[in-house]
Amino acid sequence: MEEEVLGKAYDRRLMARLLGYMRPYKGPVVISLILLLASSLFQVAGPLLTKFAIDRYLAPASDRPASVFDPLLSSDAWTGIAQISVVYLVILLATLGLDFAQAYLMQLTGQKAMFDLRRELMAHLQKLDIAFFDRNPVGRLVTRVTTDVDVLNDLFTSGLVNLLADILMLSFVVVAMLQLSAGMTAMLLAVLPLVVWATILFRRSVAESYRRIRVAIARINSYLQEHVNGIAVLQLFNREARSASEFDRINRGHMEAFKDSIFAYGWFYPVVEFLGMLAIAALLVYGGYQVRSGAITLGILVAFFQYGMRFFRPIQDLSEKYNILQSAMAASERIFKLLDTRPAIAEPPTGRPFPSTPSAIEFDSVWFAYKDEDWVLRDVSFHIEPGETIAVVGHTGAGKTTITSLLLRFYDIQKGVIRLGGIDIREFDPRHLRRHFAIVLQDPYLFSGTIAGNIRLGTDGITAENLTSAAEQVNLMDFIRSLPETFEHHIRERGAGISTGQKQLINFARALAHNPRYLILDEATSSVDTETEFRVRDAMSKLVAGRTSIVIAHRLSTIQRADRIFVMHKGRLRESGTHQQLLQQRGLYWKLYQLQYKDQEVKVPPPALAPETGR
Repeated sequence: MEEEVLGKAYDRRLMARLLGYMRPYKGPVVISLILLLASSLFQVAGPLLTKFAIDRYLAPASDRPASVFDPLLSSDAWTGIAQISVVYLVILLATLGLDFAQAYLMQLTGQKAMFDLRRELMAHLQKLDIAFFDRNPVGRLVTRVTTDVDVLNDLFTSGLVNLLADILMLSFVVVAMLQLSAGMTAMLLAVLPLVVWATILFRRSVAESYRRIRVAIARINSYLQEHVNGIAVLQLFNREARSASEFDRINRGHMEAFKDSIFAYGWFYPVVEFLGMLAIAALLVYGGYQVRSGAITLGILVAFFQYGMRFFRPIQDLSEKYNILQSAMAASERIFKLLDTRPAIAEPPTGRPFPSTPSAIEFDSVWFAYKDEDWVLRDVSFHIEPGETIAVVGHTGAGKTTITSLLLRFYDIQKGVIRLGGIDIREFDPRHLRRHFAIVLQDPYLFSGTIAGNIRLGTDGITAENLTSAAEQVNLMDFIRSLPETFEHHIRERGAGISTGQKQLINFARALAHNPRYLILDEATSSVDTETEFRVRDAMSKLVAGRTSIVIAHRLSTIQRADRIFVMHKGRLRESGTHQQLLQQRGLYWKLYQLQYKDQEVKVPPPALAPETGR
């Protein structure tokens, strides 16, 4: 729905904020405006030279007033015309140079301003909390940084400058015409109400078309992103034809909107051209009579024709600049709405220093809901000692992953407190807090780049030796040595071309190379095959050694190695203890063991269970 907002044609507040991005480049902007002013003056000078040449040499009038240029020009007609032609050529070349320099300066300045804006947008997106991205589709955010910024670039590099150029040109032309003949100027301006009326109709028509085009483009982007990412599912269920049909419908809406805009442009320019030619025809009749009566010279009439051609072209351009201005106001409103969005996870005014030694993790009566009071965690309390490995188990939706998200402060809790080393984690800078954690997710995520780059993730302190050591410990080196470029092997988007197990091993190496104090493994072995799991299992013991670890797992082999097991059920911590202790309780964990884990325990027979107590 945001794409459908038309926005005001001009908003002073938004424009002032936009111009703030041009302030660092005010020098080139001022030079560009000076060049623009000079170019407009040179363009107005052309018809005056034509008038002078006709009135002095081609059709000299006996009552022609003396000019300051008379002593500079030859009395011979051919020589004088040649001199004027050279001056005209110099003006044309100067205008060409001025237009090029002005356009180059504004394009360069506009690109620099848009570079600053895109950089600010990216930096701001990285500060926003995860909940913001839960609410806003990725396609919409990408559109803000790409399409909307491009619209603003059009405004800076051509819209505002050309709008000013058109206004200057119209002003200079009207002033020049008034100096030549007030009557003929009034006749030319007589058709202006009709031109304005046609422009208003055009603006309304094309504004509606542009609105529909923006909506259609947003829908196309959203549809493409979703269906390209899900191409495997489409092909698996043979939905290619259905998907193509749906895309045709969305694409047709874009085409129909463009057809309407083309129709508007198709009638507007010919109508303005017709009105201009009608005005010039009237000038021909009236001006011819004035020439015959001696009221004006032939040179003035010819100059008026040239000014008439220059008069209507800026009017046509002004309507186009209006559409650019309106689109830019709508785009800037969306961009600044994003920039003005404050992250829910804010840095404290005075951040507490992070504990210098391994510290305990404590959840104290924690309540949390992603929305309103639909509680995901209910009065959860536990204590994890430094160096302890905790396994968290439970049915889907029990709140296991939510615990780790809250600990990393991706979300803030509604009730209770989470402490690290006895300090509320809300008193730490989130960046400093997360710097001491490493997490390995169920769905391994790799960026485009090299294997080394995906392990380092920009951390300069990780040396080549650290890379090799981490890869060796997680049993990744056999795969890396099989690659011609080893650690410099290029990885495509999302790790395409390598197996899920290999991607997960790279994630393990990433976590180990950063040497975190606290480790979170969120079902990290569920996406690997049995053979890879055996390779990872040995690495797990090395990975958790000396670190406080929280492991969310469905593999019994992983759970059995934990110091304690937390059993989550419907957002509450229901049981806590070792594997043997929980089995003997014959509670929730015992039921989970019977349903999910018993078949995995092939080497270690189930322990003798206590007789039921009747509860």
